[in-house]
Amino acid sequence: MDAEATATPPHPLTLAIDIGGSHLKAGILSVSGTMVAGPGRANTPRPSTPSAILEILQQISDPLGSFDRVSVGFPGVVRHGAVYTAPNLGTESWRGYPLGAALEQRLGKPVRVLNDASVQGLGVISGRGLEVVITLGTGMGFALFEDGRLMPHLELSQIPVRKGTTYDQYIGGATLREIGRKRWNKRVAKVISYIDALTAFDTLHVGGGNAKQIDLALPERVQVVSNTAGITGGVKLWDSLLDDAFGDPHQALHGAMVHA
Repeated sequence: MDAEATATPPHPLTLAIDIGGSHLKAGILSVSGTMVAGPGRANTPRPSTPSAILEILQQISDPLGSFDRVSVGFPGVVRHGAVYTAPNLGTESWRGYPLGAALEQRLGKPVRVLNDASVQGLGVISGRGLEVVITLGTGMGFALFEDGRLMPHLELSQIPVRKGTTYDQYIGGATLREIGRKRWNKRVAKVISYIDALTAFDTLHVGGGNAKQIDLALPERVQVVSNTAGITGGVKLWDSLLDDAFGDPHQALHGAMVHA
């Protein structure tokens, strides 16, 4: 076997895409989840319409090379590859948009789409006990896992946390810039205590672009994780344990992961 063949990562290769309110990222992952190309990165366009985002995703994906399948983390509610809500991109322009099918047509490969916090969670969870994942960026993403199994998606970010202010607004990126890091950290500490009271988690994983702004003495059960998990978790979207959720939509309606 020549050196070039031995250097070629085994297939299938996964193009993992992370769609965020501020940035779009893409990388190619090996079967083990190692990034073998990328990440490519671009600012999220304004307005954040489906056509504008898909065009930039193709621009940052094309230079990465060939791949066999695609995983997408999307900041909102996604069911069977179609978008229901996109609070930080403009829900009305995305409502009902068949993102999975549109990307399959554009990229020519099979596509799986899941909420972005859920994808990040797939990249960081231990698979033991009740694990919560929150992502701190333009807004606040939320995902819940029990013994490694993804639970139904909850849009906690859109629930009022204080005087009609949602979690997205309370600790989102705009608020960080407005009130400063010190006051924002106090709010993050409150949110962690609220989520603990709500879920009694065994472990809370905190990711997203603004996780690096955390300056707190965190409880032992809370850990900050790499923002790259939003991409590297993408390979696990093709794990056989998730096949039912992305198979026959009539069967998937009865699965625990259908609302993710």
